[in-house]
Amino acid sequence: MRGADAFLPLTDYLRYNMSTCGTKVVCAEGDCGACTVALGKLSEPKQMNSGGGGGRSRPSDHELKYVPVNGCIQYVYQLDCSHVITVEGVKNGEELNPVQTAMVDCHGAQCGYCTPGFIVAMCSMFNCTDKKIERADIKEGLSGNLCRCTGYVSIVDAALAVDAKKVVRFQEQYPDAAMVKAFQEHSQQPPLIEAHGRSVFCPIDLAGAVEFKEKHPDAVIIAGGTDVCVNMNKRALEPQNLLSTGNLAGMDQIENDGTNLIIGARVQLRQLEHYVRDLIPELYKVLFVFGSPQIRFAGTLAGNIANASPIADTGPFLFVMDAEIEVASSKGTRRIKINDLYQGYKKLAMQAEEMITRIHIPLPGKEDLLKLYKVSRREHLDISSFTAAIRLRRQSDKVVAPVVAYGGVGPVVMRLAKTEEFLNGKPFTLETFKSAGEIARAEITPISDVRGSTDFRYQLAENVLLKFYYETAAERQLVCR
Repeated sequence: MRGADAFLPLTDYLRYNMSTCGTKVVCAEGDCGACTVALGKLSEPKQMNSGGGGGRSRPSDHELKYVPVNGCIQYVYQLDCSHVITVEGVKNGEELNPVQTAMVDCHGAQCGYCTPGFIVAMCSMFNCTDKKIERADIKEGLSGNLCRCTGYVSIVDAALAVDAKKVVRFQEQYPDAAMVKAFQEHSQQPPLIEAHGRSVFCPIDLAGAVEFKEKHPDAVIIAGGTDVCVNMNKRALEPQNLLSTGNLAGMDQIENDGTNLIIGARVQLRQLEHYVRDLIPELYKVLFVFGSPQIRFAGTLAGNIANASPIADTGPFLFVMDAEIEVASSKGTRRIKINDLYQGYKKLAMQAEEMITRIHIPLPGKEDLLKLYKVSRREHLDISSFTAAIRLRRQSDKVVAPVVAYGGVGPVVMRLAKTEEFLNGKPFTLETFKSAGEIARAEITPISDVRGSTDFRYQLAENVLLKFYYETAAERQLVCR
């Protein structure tokens, strides 16, 4: 579609333009999952052996990959070249599918308002994996779906009761050959949509993106939209110009050169989470509780950086790893050290016409002791009260090259220079880290808000260094034994 409809949230378009009212809106900010839909996008082509040791792509190897997302914070302009499946579309013809049948048989619904979101999230779980789904998988997969009256036992029981062999995959239910062909043809023409004094551009290459950004330096860049779209829904944010990166080529890959991790600006947090599970376990643990699957299948690391929040979950990790942010404009590309990026609350050391293209993260060394911490009121799908990252080496029972970064204790994520200076060369003892905690407390300027008081954050600043000591000392003892 074109015109003003492109500027609607997907949920509004489904209800008011298509009269498909199964997808519900409750929170309008991606917290409850009632609006969950399955989103199909073109996957990368599979590789076939070319006979010369390399690989080449075959267009026919493209397929649609479906993931669950929150429809309330997906705007229509983000969905160019996408196939959306709502709760109305998961049925097998006129028959309920096995997930829906199990929800009925296990009494998984009372008022039913949240039920469509649960069903689509469950169908997406079965659609995304070939392995047997266990109780832990179900709890994690439904962590972004809130039920206010049924209780989760019957819903989890329903998921456990599903015979996965009887679930028809979305790719089988909706043969995608015609859609793939149409999407491939359409994706060669970047749409520019203008209506009521607003415009949105969906570039297919970096050259087109930076050209638009130069002409419209005020343009708001939308990747996953998991934060910006909330502000559109709840805070009346209405940017005049938008640049959607959904079809931007060459920025959805992760590279590992053995020294650095290079992450494209379009890489989804869920994709990154899976990639670093064994490579950087501490980062994996933080990403696992970053938000719901629906959020992580949409949100990006680049978006988390650009949002410039002092409580960004990934910020302290990037700071202690001395990451660099690659930005581009019509003048070319340059890198900015993450420790130099934030100049104040929500202020970035970037020009208005620049956009983030990649993030370069040095990999932790074998001798590095790295720990990441997130404190929030609940484990999943919650904004942090306090975040921290600590990286150092232990040599001859002394602290070497310590790096400490905190979030939620000032207007920006902070490197604690005085704490680092104190720790360097000191004995690796409880007394050292206790004293370091006192110094850290003096370096920060936290405020009181709905997520925690000033005193609470001061205490966390001290305690997290003690926690680091106890954890790493215990791990070293286990290794030595």
